[in-house]
Amino acid sequence: MPKKEQVRENIEEKLEYIGLDLSKIPASIKKFEPLEFRIPKFYDEKQYRQYRYIPIKDIQILLTPTNRLDELEEKYKKASPLYEYLDQKKEENILKHTKFLEMLKQVKIEDIEKVEEEQANLNKKIPFKVKFEGNYLWQIYYSENTDKYFMLVPTEESDYSTFFFLLKKQLEKRRTGKIFVPIRNVGYSSEYIRKNEFEDLENYLWLFTKDWPLIYEVYDKKDELTIQIVGETEVYEKVKSNYNKKLKTKEEATQFYKLLKAMFILQTELPDYFNFRTDIDKNGEIEFYFEDIKMEYPDLPQWILNKYNLGIEKIDVANELIEENKIKLKKLQEEGAIQEIEYLAKEKQISTFLECKKTFFGKFKYYFKYSKKNKKIEKQEEILKDEKPEKARKKKTRKKNKKENYTIEELLELYQELAKLETELKNLLMDINALKLKNKNRKKKIENATKFIEEIDSHKKSIFEFWKYTNKDEVAALAEGEVEEVSTIKKITKVFDFEEDFEKFGKTMDKIQRRVLTKDETDSLYILSTNLEEILNKVKNNDVLPKDIESSLKEIKKEAKEEKMLTSDEEFDIFGGMVQDKTKISKIRDKKHREIAKDKYSILEISKNTKQIGYKLALEKVVENIKNAIQKVVVVDDLPIYKAIADGELNNKNFNLFNINEEFKKNNIIEKEGNKINLYKINLKKGINAISYTNIIFYDNQNKTLPVGQDLSTKILVDISKTQLEEKSKREFHMVNFEEKDNDFSKINIKTINVYEYEIT
Repeated sequence: MPKKEQVRENIEEKLEYIGLDLSKIPASIKKFEPLEFRIPKFYDEKQYRQYRYIPIKDIQILLTPTNRLDELEEKYKKASPLYEYLDQKKEENILKHTKFLEMLKQVKIEDIEKVEEEQANLNKKIPFKVKFEGNYLWQIYYSENTDKYFMLVPTEESDYSTFFFLLKKQLEKRRTGKIFVPIRNVGYSSEYIRKNEFEDLENYLWLFTKDWPLIYEVYDKKDELTIQIVGETEVYEKVKSNYNKKLKTKEEATQFYKLLKAMFILQTELPDYFNFRTDIDKNGEIEFYFEDIKMEYPDLPQWILNKYNLGIEKIDVANELIEENKIKLKKLQEEGAIQEIEYLAKEKQISTFLECKKTFFGKFKYYFKYSKKNKKIEKQEEILKDEKPEKARKKKTRKKNKKENYTIEELLELYQELAKLETELKNLLMDINALKLKNKNRKKKIENATKFIEEIDSHKKSIFEFWKYTNKDEVAALAEGEVEEVSTIKKITKVFDFEEDFEKFGKTMDKIQRRVLTKDETDSLYILSTNLEEILNKVKNNDVLPKDIESSLKEIKKEAKEEKMLTSDEEFDIFGGMVQDKTKISKIRDKKHREIAKDKYSILEISKNTKQIGYKLALEKVVENIKNAIQKVVVVDDLPIYKAIADGELNNKNFNLFNINEEFKKNNIIEKEGNKINLYKINLKKGINAISYTNIIFYDNQNKTLPVGQDLSTKILVDISKTQLEEKSKREFHMVNFEEKDNDFSKINIKTINVYEYEIT
């Protein structure tokens, strides 16, 4: 069949599918009512604020010889009613009609069917994230002047599926259906909250979630409004979960706004006292917590009252501590004054001695002047000691008439006062610690001076002995006070940051492990990272049964056969561990090398003739090598490590592979079967025995070309059987899990994650 006839048949087939007879165009298509559409001054073509179910019959279709990304003003200016593109009689419409046939030729029936299926799903439910895969193809606008919806169809596009789907539906006899689509260039209606409050909501949510939300006004089939807020939020450290918050009434929207505003003000103004965290409820909606208290608007007045009363108690305690520490500071100042008098006197006596010993008459002068105790010094010390100590002032309490309710403003004022008092208290404590150090050093200097003077006095039994002593070439010098650091601020230690520190950590660990680990040990560590971890732990714990060995051997032989690793019935392989030519160039993250990747079949010497006893001995050798390897390497930094376990607990007898990268947790947790998962976090200390899974674990380095670092894995092996774990904290959070990741209409499961954090003691 000639190509021209094939094209004609193809077009006719599509026209029949759509239900369009170009010789008998329905009156509903010919009819076009003026839109009087005014283009907004400020708009964003890429941002949708409103989704609606719109009756198919109410949408007028206009075609425009432009591209989808062109300016709206140009698209609308060049737009023409659909009928002009269907008309083949008028000469001025011939080019438009030809373009319509080209569009029809280009569209695929399966693409139209895909849109139809998508809209059928949207008629049943709105996606969790509201937007859907093909939402950007719907170029639907609303003219406020005429209260009409219209679709702009750019003819210079490549995808016309939504246009032909809508045309098909408008040509059907029953045109009562609705489509769910985003409305372009329409702002928020302000039916529930004001327009500026939508922007506030975005700012508030960013503070708490560390992610910008998408806020939509969604109208259902009955044209009833729901504000839906979609985004991601941190639920544990850097682990994020999707959420959707639905506000179905004006009251709900107002209360949610006021709750966020109150928390935002408190957290931004008083971050040291108020820090709110987020979680996910059983419906995938976002929740807010202060410590372990769920924040809800109806409970907010009582919560503010409780925090206000707590603030008053803290102020009373702070005032009491300030008064107590002022007395302590006063006593230390008095003690210092007495020390200063004593020290200056001794210092003067010693300096006088050192000066007098230089001349004949000076020695006699000193001998007779300091033969008697200095009464003036004793009198000054007695005056200071006899001063009555300041009595503790009466406990200062905040006198204020208690109220049934307090405002956020009053709460702020109270905690700002508390902050000032705590700053004053902190400064007092710093002054006290500094004065303690100063007095301690002065006391040491006095002790040294006293010993020096006692040595001088011991030679003053007679003028002749004193004369003999002062004629020595060397006399003991006055020692300085001890230097001692008294920390007034808690020591700040570096916190391991994966993005900043992991690369350096990996390179350091790789260099160490290349130096101290043997090839057998790195081979064995590689085996542990494969699917043989379970059988290796059974061997390690002497829990392995013959049937376990049999099952594991059968499985590994099956894998080897599938991967074409069993090429011969011979037990001896003349190539040994060489599975590829050494001259072959490989890459690790764009770093070239000529090394051979490890494989478990060669390391365990798996062949078709491998027996159970030989396989068990090979596994036992692997276990022994791993034990030896762990004793040779320690971590070079303090760092947190993680392990997620579904429906089980951490077995401290096993070889446990943890993960350094906290970003792993989201996918690692989501992929675990079951909806209840235990996540273990252990804070490793520098110097703890551990093996990091660096490049040398996965490749041999016979050619010395293997890049240094940890580029292939973020795993780390820790033998916690030889450590003491102290539980530091326990908490629970939730995550939204889509059953089908790439399906907009996927069902969601809410996973419950229990986090156990441990310190190694």
